[in-house]
Amino acid sequence: MSALAFPHTETARRVSDAERARILTDPGFGLWYTDFMAHARWTIDEGWGASEIVPFGPLQLSPASAVLHYGQEVFEGLKAFRHADGSVWTFRPELNAERLQRSARRLALPELPVADFLTSLTALVAADEPWVPVPTGEQALYLRPFMFASEEFLGVRAAHVVDYYVIASPAGNYFPRGVQPLVVWIADQYSRAGAGGTGAAKCGGNYASSLLAKDEAAEHGADEVMFLDSETRSSIDELSGMNVFAITADDRILTPALTGSILEGVTRGSILQLAADRGLEPVEQRLVLSEVLDQISSGEITELFACGTAAVINPIGTLRAHGGSWTVGDGGSGETTLALREELTGIQYGRVADRHGWLTRLV
Repeated sequence: MSALAFPHTETARRVSDAERARILTDPGFGLWYTDFMAHARWTIDEGWGASEIVPFGPLQLSPASAVLHYGQEVFEGLKAFRHADGSVWTFRPELNAERLQRSARRLALPELPVADFLTSLTALVAADEPWVPVPTGEQALYLRPFMFASEEFLGVRAAHVVDYYVIASPAGNYFPRGVQPLVVWIADQYSRAGAGGTGAAKCGGNYASSLLAKDEAAEHGADEVMFLDSETRSSIDELSGMNVFAITADDRILTPALTGSILEGVTRGSILQLAADRGLEPVEQRLVLSEVLDQISSGEITELFACGTAAVINPIGTLRAHGGSWTVGDGGSGETTLALREELTGIQYGRVADRHGWLTRLV
């Protein structure tokens, strides 16, 4: 099969320069959308085809579309960054492409070739280049590739028609308060994912299952929720949409091992490399909650943070549960946490040398 091309269809419905400039001054997160989107369709008989860049707008779906009934859907998230010379880059997109393939495999969806994934990003950002913010802080263009079962069919089997899209949204800070220490609620009633389930896939169902726990966290004055393993409820998995790290007094950086119920975050992997570069010892292992809480209380764990594409790195200042509350360090933003964040964002925005070759130019 030949590679997808994603030709561009112009639209007269572009947002005006003045309105776009107004939006980009304070975009928030996930509130505004660009003029175009990428689209490709897969069928069981012909494979991937019908690729194009089209005007952003509503989708027409049959009420019998398989995704609405059986949740056969996966997605990704990454960003496009404006550099000082005006060029636009993205960060380790081949890892997002490979993860989308793994997620698709788990949800019985077709795998989009890595080259076609990268082409869809390049073509969309080229069409929407004016939407990439000139950063005054950490503004970027958030990219959301996703695919879903669009076949009109109510039988329970893998769909024979699947649509792939990429939409884009100018973004500022993920958390409204910016980079401030989070209060995190430890869920003891709800699980995010179970052994043999879809925890390692980036699919909507995993996030839907986190929403009640996030509401519970908010009721207890927390910003986020931490999930434990579904079998024993004794070890840490991840937050609702972020991986978690701990830094110890003896210069180790700890994170839960990938057990099949934890998403393999691109930011997570990058932090492990940057931490090792700084002389920290990366440790991927089972993090038993009771031991972590004891280590926080004793001062053995000095910093705790969450990470993901949207939020980058955000310190955790307090853990709360029905059994009490634990302050990490002095409850502030740890020095190493902020140093890792500064280096990572520096690479993404072109302010720090990309010594690992993680950046890909889009425009």
